[in-house]
Amino acid sequence: MTAELIEFDALGPSGPYRSRHRLPITDLAGVPLAALSLVPSLYVHRAIAALRAAEPLPAADRLAALARAGEAFATETIGGLSVDAYVHAVSRISGMPIQIVRHATETTRRALLDAGRDARQARPVASVDDWHDPATRGGRAVWTRRGEVFAVHASGNHPGVHALWPQALALGYRVAVRPSRREPLTAHRLITALRAAGFGPDQIAYLPTDHTVADEIISAADLSMVYGGDDVVAKYGADPTVLVQGPGRSKILLAGEDWHQHLDTLVDSIGDEGGTACVNATAVFTDTDPDGLAAALAERLATIPTLPPEDDRAALPCQPTKQAAALERFLLDHAAGTTPRLGGAGITDPVAGGGVALRPAVFQVDRADAAQTGIELGFPCVWVAPWSPADGIGPLRNSLVLTALTHDERLLDQLVDDPTIRNVYVGDHPTYWMRPDVPHDGYLGEFLMRTKTVLRD
Repeated sequence: MTAELIEFDALGPSGPYRSRHRLPITDLAGVPLAALSLVPSLYVHRAIAALRAAEPLPAADRLAALARAGEAFATETIGGLSVDAYVHAVSRISGMPIQIVRHATETTRRALLDAGRDARQARPVASVDDWHDPATRGGRAVWTRRGEVFAVHASGNHPGVHALWPQALALGYRVAVRPSRREPLTAHRLITALRAAGFGPDQIAYLPTDHTVADEIISAADLSMVYGGDDVVAKYGADPTVLVQGPGRSKILLAGEDWHQHLDTLVDSIGDEGGTACVNATAVFTDTDPDGLAAALAERLATIPTLPPEDDRAALPCQPTKQAAALERFLLDHAAGTTPRLGGAGITDPVAGGGVALRPAVFQVDRADAAQTGIELGFPCVWVAPWSPADGIGPLRNSLVLTALTHDERLLDQLVDDPTIRNVYVGDHPTYWMRPDVPHDGYLGEFLMRTKTVLRD
């Protein structure tokens, strides 16, 4: 550890804590830029006990503090880092194109400003927020928390994941965040801003840990949200106290539609945000000319330039060379038997300053139910498959978003009714379309809150 490293201390009930066990955080070239304090089990349990013992701030104070924190997060120097320095550091550490980090910063600012409004979108219309409401004199459902402490195991693939969990603060939860060791900067900056804005150290905690302690945060909290892949889904999916944010496997279906008319939407759905988001399309199904569609997608995606992530024109994610090589091997091994249209010889391309860009990949499969259509990777990678009505909706299931380019209303009825397809966009809409007041993977408030009847004199 050197004096030049940015120090990311844990943030517990007694303020910042710098542990002996500190993890170097390196950039794409392997150069250490920061040191992350990892806390032991005892520290975690004491921190969460302090959160549990605390009373939430009054509702109006919570919303005002969230708005102040959002503005500071996006405009002020926090923890010695200006906004520009923060954005540059995140880009160099995570490999995320810098313009995407800037956009996520503004998105987080708006999310904190509107956290109270967005959280309340989940409230049943027949309920009220507070038992003091005059309506409870005649008996009324009151929207109440399911617990007191909410834990978050954040991911590091995109800084925008931190725009969601502040809704828990708006609802009166005390929150413990375990940041990703891949990109711990955003959570540290946001929590520091929230504390400065009025959420005390007994309201929100920043608890970096190693993997041996991570589960203890989940078990100590009342409710939790975790991000990860299929292994995380398998581990926590059956636990009713854990909200799993797993792979999106978002898809596009063209049924009775000429793909030429929708090519821009298809390309944007695959490549937006560098292909790193769970709402990026990872499989496209068509009942017309899959050969031509795959070739056209490859031609368009191949024009994206290779640039280091801190370049304003960058549009592809980057990774350290060794990590990217492992991802490339995984892709090519699992693509065996498919027809490569782009990326068949590899997807890594060195960039100035160290690391490699992950270039787009397009592979064509010969069956709608090919296993490859369920593979989601953190860069623009798409599987093009043939589809016919005889295939049914089976290959389209288990999708965070399905864009359906079709006029077949019976098919649309099936897609909307299917419980494994969480969002259906009918028509020429990209899979990454989102708006804060509509559910992304359900409303967070659906998980955090419940209704109880209150009848009073």
